[in-house]
Amino acid sequence: MIYMDNAATTMHKPQEVIDAVVSAMSSMGNAGRGASEAALSASRIIYDTREGLAKLFGAENARQIAFTSNSTESLNIAIKGILDPGDHVITTVLEHNSVLRPLYEMEKKGTELSVIGCNEKGMPDIAAMEAAIKENTKMIICTNGSNLTGNYVDVAVIGKMAHKLAKAYGLLLAVDASQTAGVFPIDVQKMDIDILCFTGHKGLLGPQGTGGIYVKEGIQIRPLKTGGSGIQTYSKEHPVQMPTALEAGTLNGHGIAGLHAALGYLEKTGIDNIRKKEENLMWRFYNGVKDVPGVKIYGDYSQKERCAIVTLNIGDYDSSEVSDELLMEYDISTRSGGHCAPLMHEALGTA
Repeated sequence: MIYMDNAATTMHKPQEVIDAVVSAMSSMGNAGRGASEAALSASRIIYDTREGLAKLFGAENARQIAFTSNSTESLNIAIKGILDPGDHVITTVLEHNSVLRPLYEMEKKGTELSVIGCNEKGMPDIAAMEAAIKENTKMIICTNGSNLTGNYVDVAVIGKMAHKLAKAYGLLLAVDASQTAGVFPIDVQKMDIDILCFTGHKGLLGPQGTGGIYVKEGIQIRPLKTGGSGIQTYSKEHPVQMPTALEAGTLNGHGIAGLHAALGYLEKTGIDNIRKKEENLMWRFYNGVKDVPGVKIYGDYSQKERCAIVTLNIGDYDSSEVSDELLMEYDISTRSGGHCAPLMHEALGTA
């Protein structure tokens, strides 16, 4: 099979990742829940992976990285753990339902929501975003790269804008890095990112069920879940220290072991080299189909930097029919349908 669905998940993992998960399944205990060698082994691999992610994202220290099951959990933590009734939050039409649905939930509870539009090529209106900021704006939350169009959003520009106004309004920048973590360089300090949400199973090349959230020092987030932590057993309150504050229950140690191996692969191979290969394949495909009669391509291809995603329709054919035929007749796996990005489809006129 020719696999072209990496925006959903990378299927072909490095062999090192597979080997690490298999090894962990037969050797790893429960981190922080005992003093056996198996438990300590789990603690070490989780600590080392935390350190590796902090290095990759330029975090001030590894304690600011908490593990989650995926970007969806990370985004729910950020949105529901920060926003209150009466707060104002700004987002964009580019967002995945992992951002939109939690925001709609908070809107029902009294949070004010502003959704910024885009141009005809799917790029967000940054000027409109700045104009939407007001006294009760607590958060701007946006994607770093659209899973639908592949458009890259320069969140450093948004971060600079947000932090220029942060003293007056106290607002935070939260970024969904689902499509960019492990592919594009991300430095949370240089890019003025307060909260970074990422998943392990896409560009980071790790197993499904792994992900995380970076929270800038000094920012307190209400945990999405509470319970066992391995520390402060006799307290009625869940620990407030990072990362334990956001890591109730047993972590996916086996998956994190795979993510640890994936980070080693990324460092050895170089994310710049991986991105260059992906971009070359993207441009090869784009240039091969853009002039085919009936093909309409969506997204901004004047961008120098973009995710390696090409989205198109063929004449009046239903996208699901095209995808099915590619799979059944040619063994090519693609993604059709709504892509969990309803507002972006509506903006492009493809709903």
